[in-house]
Amino acid sequence: MTFARKIWNLLVGVKDALALIFLLLFFALLYAALSSRPAPGKIVDGALLLDLDGSIVEEKSKVDPLKLLMSTESPASEYQARDIERALRLAATDARIKVVVLDMSRFLGGGMVHIEEIGKALDAVRKAGKPVLTFANAYADDGVQLASHASEVWVDPMGGAFVAGPGGNQVYFKGLLDRFKVNAHVYRAGTYKSFVEPYLRNDMSPAAREAYEDIYGALWSGYKADIARARPKAGLDRMTGDPVAWSQAADGDFAEGAKAAGLVDRIGDRTEFQNRIAAIAGKNEAAKGTSDLPYKANRLAAWLAANPEKAEGAKIGVVTVAGEIVDGDAGPGKAGGDRIAELLDENIDQGFKALVVRVDSPGGSAMAAERIRRAIVRYKDRKIPIVVSMGNVAASGGYWVSTPGQQVFAQPETITGSIGVFAVIPSFEKTLGDYGVTSDGVKTTALSGQPDILGGFTPEVEGMLQASIENTYRKFVGLSAAARKMTPEKLDSIAQGRVWPGQEAQRIGLVDKIGDLEAALAEAARLGGVGNGKWQAVYLKEEEDSFSKFLGGLTSDSASESARKSASAFDFSSFVAVRRQQQFARLAEQAGAMFTTRGAQAYCLECPVVPGRANAVNARELSMLESLARFFGRD
Repeated sequence: MTFARKIWNLLVGVKDALALIFLLLFFALLYAALSSRPAPGKIVDGALLLDLDGSIVEEKSKVDPLKLLMSTESPASEYQARDIERALRLAATDARIKVVVLDMSRFLGGGMVHIEEIGKALDAVRKAGKPVLTFANAYADDGVQLASHASEVWVDPMGGAFVAGPGGNQVYFKGLLDRFKVNAHVYRAGTYKSFVEPYLRNDMSPAAREAYEDIYGALWSGYKADIARARPKAGLDRMTGDPVAWSQAADGDFAEGAKAAGLVDRIGDRTEFQNRIAAIAGKNEAAKGTSDLPYKANRLAAWLAANPEKAEGAKIGVVTVAGEIVDGDAGPGKAGGDRIAELLDENIDQGFKALVVRVDSPGGSAMAAERIRRAIVRYKDRKIPIVVSMGNVAASGGYWVSTPGQQVFAQPETITGSIGVFAVIPSFEKTLGDYGVTSDGVKTTALSGQPDILGGFTPEVEGMLQASIENTYRKFVGLSAAARKMTPEKLDSIAQGRVWPGQEAQRIGLVDKIGDLEAALAEAARLGGVGNGKWQAVYLKEEEDSFSKFLGGLTSDSASESARKSASAFDFSSFVAVRRQQQFARLAEQAGAMFTTRGAQAYCLECPVVPGRANAVNARELSMLESLARFFGRD
């Protein structure tokens, strides 16, 4: 009895300790959220500070409370591109803002379309006679492009600027699959549908290489052109043409090398940078310690809260399809087909004069894409004009949901097309055979027990799966052809899973006009008969519950500042580590697709990964990789 009592007391003690830990966590989170809420109206004459501690996205991801509670560090922040653009354009005309400051010490990047649009907003601030200053320990590709629009670019003496350019190697799994006799059953329609090539080949096919060269060449040309417009004297070619010679010329001092190339203006640490800002914006006399900024500043959340958007005029609905298109209610951050379709249906009676479909997605589930498309068509059936605005990516399933558009807008660096379909299913009959595992049974038809990933597929099920994929492809081509007023044969000749840059997509008829979201909204207002009257963009979104708002506060400006102070700075080695994380995440994504993909997929492999969201490996994929490693580890 004494032993049992001791065990019971131990269990009670563990229970009480866990309860105390969770209570402490709860109150810590509550304090962080309450202390980080923006205070509308408390705007000071000084700087607008954009502390970009994370990535720029089309639509912010929903905070996962369980992951947040279990995480050992603050999650990387996400900033909606349109919020940053609006904040900058307000700052350009507001006399209270003396200077715009971008702290990019832990900037994770953004799509080229977003970077260019924010760059234009920074240009507007400078045109209004206000300086724009940036600081980072080190700048990478997206950071270099964004900072090029600043009037003063500062870098830490131990840092620098590094431009790698788009592109890189893909990982191919065929040799691994062959070694362990895994049978990858691949079904596809589209010559250029290269998503499945890593399971079929040891290298890139000529067709895929052609598509990659076209896309990455267009992105690289656009990147260099944007920097040349912002900084005509910048010597980007010095850095990228012969990086070894460039680094040797700077004696390995990347900060001096970046300055010599005209990509950086001033070399100094954070204290020197902040003193420079204080000289323009004014000193913060209320600063009491290192946690307070030494200059007068307004943070992004508070600035936006103090300048709410005016809700007046005719309503133009805007639905956002951002991230991978998946079945179910996923998102925001992923485009859950059910969630977006229900969002559209719930708002169909809101009196919208027109609907703008904002797409920033590489595609995904064909079933989910069709679910979203049908919901958009229901607006069209009510004679509500539909305009599509493509962001960084509107490919595969992203193009599928764009087909109802009466007018389709893209930007020169938009990646679109990829009209093709695939499915991939592994089976392990040969692998198991090597371990003496066989299968046998009684079948009433050729399809009994099929598809059988342990015993193998019958020819009948192989044929049916390929026929299903081809049928889905024909539907995709048919929808696209009808939308673009082409014959299916003509559309098929430019489809085949190939991706196109926006300018080229307009030339071949996949999009109508080159223009940004504002141009698409203006066209929607025109088609909706607004004329010269006022109109407002109404973004369709679910109402946040109080708990979600509470969690959202944890990634606000104050939380980001706290995370920045406790995190290590980004230098060249840090960028190498981040690139390693991204590569591993991409590897996990590709390997995981073979085991976790469900149904026909309209997904674009060539499309760049959405920044930030691929920096952390998905837990399910990591677990899957670990399981594979343990299995394949047996010789």
